[in-house]
Amino acid sequence: MRFLFCLCFIQISWSQVNVQQTMNAFVQDAVNRHAKITFQAVDVESGQVIASYNENQAIPGASTTKLFSTATAFELLGEDYRMKTRVYSDGFIDKDSVLHGNIWIRGGGDVSLGSKFFSFENQELNFLNAWTDTLKSKGIKFVEGAVIADASEFGYEGTPASWHSGDVGNYYGAFVGGINFYDNTVKLKFNTGNSGTKAQFIGMFPEVPGFQLDNQVLASNVASDETIVYGGAFELNRTIKGSLPSHATNFIVKGSMPDPENQLAIEWVKVLLQNGIQVEDGAKGYRIHQKELHANTYDNKTLLFQVEGETVKDIANWTNLKSVNVFADGLVYALAYHKTGKGDLTVGINMIKDFWKDTINLDGFEIYDGCGLSRSNSISAAHFCSLLRYMTSSTNANSYKNTLPIAGKTGTAKSLCKGDVGEGRVFAKSGSMQGVKSYAGYIDSTSGKKIAFAITVNDFSCTGNQLTMRMEKILNALAQY
Repeated sequence: MRFLFCLCFIQISWSQVNVQQTMNAFVQDAVNRHAKITFQAVDVESGQVIASYNENQAIPGASTTKLFSTATAFELLGEDYRMKTRVYSDGFIDKDSVLHGNIWIRGGGDVSLGSKFFSFENQELNFLNAWTDTLKSKGIKFVEGAVIADASEFGYEGTPASWHSGDVGNYYGAFVGGINFYDNTVKLKFNTGNSGTKAQFIGMFPEVPGFQLDNQVLASNVASDETIVYGGAFELNRTIKGSLPSHATNFIVKGSMPDPENQLAIEWVKVLLQNGIQVEDGAKGYRIHQKELHANTYDNKTLLFQVEGETVKDIANWTNLKSVNVFADGLVYALAYHKTGKGDLTVGINMIKDFWKDTINLDGFEIYDGCGLSRSNSISAAHFCSLLRYMTSSTNANSYKNTLPIAGKTGTAKSLCKGDVGEGRVFAKSGSMQGVKSYAGYIDSTSGKKIAFAITVNDFSCTGNQLTMRMEKILNALAQY
């Protein structure tokens, strides 16, 4: 028995040395000569540190930030919490089915509304048909006023100030507000000819009235979309630069929707007209028309119906599995809205800090969004490992772990550790942007150990894929611990 114990101890000790040696080799690699690195791996059950390097250095981790957003949403809102969209009328309905007044869409921050992640392809806006049918069932056949979309309870901050201007016009830089739909994106369609010729912009969906596109895209011998869309929140003038594959037809580039609030009103009015319901004063967004609409209250309006969004559990699943920025920030807004009745990103971020401050040493911890797009975010490997250990004892432990991509199998980790020992054993959120690469999550080792780990590297001197190949050696060593 004593011999067996000693043998196991030697094996575990050697595994621990192997992990640290693998990490040391990574640090000494020439591509990391000028890099900032933070790393820690911890035995979940005992809290023992298996290996580490600068574990308390807080640096930007890109999308691994989503681990804090989703964990806090699970803990404070609960996995079954749903955001709501409510539809009201003012005025009255006469005997001829005429609504003498307006229809109001009261945004509650639901980021799942009309999302591709919860809809069949090209059926994302079918919810507007259901809304129309409900309106008919209320006896409304003509609207004397307008359809007014109101996202004011979440304010009109637009994109966080810390986001880069080269991000905010693209689909992944879409901002979150009180009204969100279609993932707050637009699809820009192009045809291309010979390499070196200008791409032809042929249309967009949904169509945004007044949208102007400065098209500087060229056809090129590239295999995929290599464009950048520029333009901020609520701006109708956009610029697109870069390259698209030559000889392409109906090539789609996804950009951020300028004004989801106003656009939702426009889209519903279209569907109402298609169903024979005329809206005399058309579509209005509250932000644009707030002077004429004055201060709004729902105390004197009639609730026609409300629509519940998807659960926190399902939204968090896609947030981490596919790294959906709109969903991550939407969860942070939901924290604030649930508590105060006002959707506010700063309030939501402060709630994240307040919740974790008694559990985690937050020295150096700083976030400015929920998705990780801000380069001002600073999170250390120790911060991540403390979070991950805590969540293993939460009532939401299984739901939380199930949101994480599985190495070699699912989501953004589908190609990670493929064909190696880490495949199927590493459950990790990835983070990636220019000069930033990060992984954080859990590892079920071959010896049965449960490990929490995090590694973030900034300012490396190779491609992201080349760095990932080097990181995989560390993950595989941990998987054999």
